[in-house]
Amino acid sequence: MPRPALELADVFRRHGPAYRLRHSLPRAHLRVMRAIESCRTAALGGHLEQCHQCAFQRIAYNSCRNRHCPKCQTQEKLDWLGRRNQELLPIPYFHVVFTVPQPVAEIALQNKRTLFQILFRASAQTLLTIAADPNHLGATIGFFSILHTWGQNLLFHPHVHCLVTGGGLSPDRQRWITCRPGFFLPVRVLSRLFRRLFLEALHQAHASGQLVFHGQLESLRDPQQFADYLTPCRQQEWVVYAKPPFGGPRQVLDYLGRYTHRVALSNQRLLHLDDQQVIFQYKDYRSADPQRSRSMTLPAEEFVRRFLLHVLPDGFQRIRYYGLLANRFRAANLACCRALVYGPRSPLLPPPHDLLCLRASLLAVAARCPRCPGGIMIRIGSLPATACVSCLPPPDT
Repeated sequence: MPRPALELADVFRRHGPAYRLRHSLPRAHLRVMRAIESCRTAALGGHLEQCHQCAFQRIAYNSCRNRHCPKCQTQEKLDWLGRRNQELLPIPYFHVVFTVPQPVAEIALQNKRTLFQILFRASAQTLLTIAADPNHLGATIGFFSILHTWGQNLLFHPHVHCLVTGGGLSPDRQRWITCRPGFFLPVRVLSRLFRRLFLEALHQAHASGQLVFHGQLESLRDPQQFADYLTPCRQQEWVVYAKPPFGGPRQVLDYLGRYTHRVALSNQRLLHLDDQQVIFQYKDYRSADPQRSRSMTLPAEEFVRRFLLHVLPDGFQRIRYYGLLANRFRAANLACCRALVYGPRSPLLPPPHDLLCLRASLLAVAARCPRCPGGIMIRIGSLPATACVSCLPPPDT
């Protein structure tokens, strides 16, 4: 894929220094901004390559490897997909999404770690409980959940995407119980249990002093005002939806590649940058034509603010595994499932040996000289890190 004309790093290099002067930012936000600004620049150092045939030279700078950087997720995603390929079963898979209403999202913005933990636990417990109910599936399912915090407009919209097995192990582990064709679990039942579990955990967090409130939410420190604030949330239906099952291995793979290592905004969505504003592409899923691309113009400061809304707490795991796929017993559970479903390993990706060969061939392509046929670029030296990125000249637009 060719390098985009604009990158998120360009926005941060041009407008980041002024934004940092005007705002007192937490250390995590500063680290993310510095990492993205310096990614693949002289600030991080690199190495010098030379063609063995024509002596052409080029510089390759190091990447920041920050999980919020849109340029540093490809290799990590490929490694993760390779590991998941060994675990996928030859069965249908469903895509289930859990989201929270806006009043809860406003609390989450000031209490990310606590609310994200509740979101993971409540959604996982909902799926496991309803699936284990004999009136529904009566089995132990397996799934992994992926936290996303953004909408297409970059506003704060926390939700989890779950990839769920279309069936599960019977309580005695002697049978594989399959979902009805094209149907996973009743969405309304999932929604109401999820709402109850989430609100119960939220009230417990408030009672135990785990929540902090600032600005317009400061009054919620009072238990009665907190309860009154959440009253509308108890009465409305929470959004939980299950998409139709994937059509086959390719669809599952496309899903995994699209959702697991995504960041709030890819470089390909940036359209224009100047001294005052940023224009980017988005889709309005509430419109009559949700797939039509639109453009949104934001002041540069507001664009930076919205992107930083999605910086995760340090060390927070945004992909988690439950049920049959829980880390501790995953290998034994999958072996039991494969024995019961009598199917070969799902061929979503080539076998591990072929993956290694494919990676080697891709590296070989990347190492070819861009100037002469048959030339191979060879590393001939290292480049030390130079001045901090704020000392680098601004990018051209």
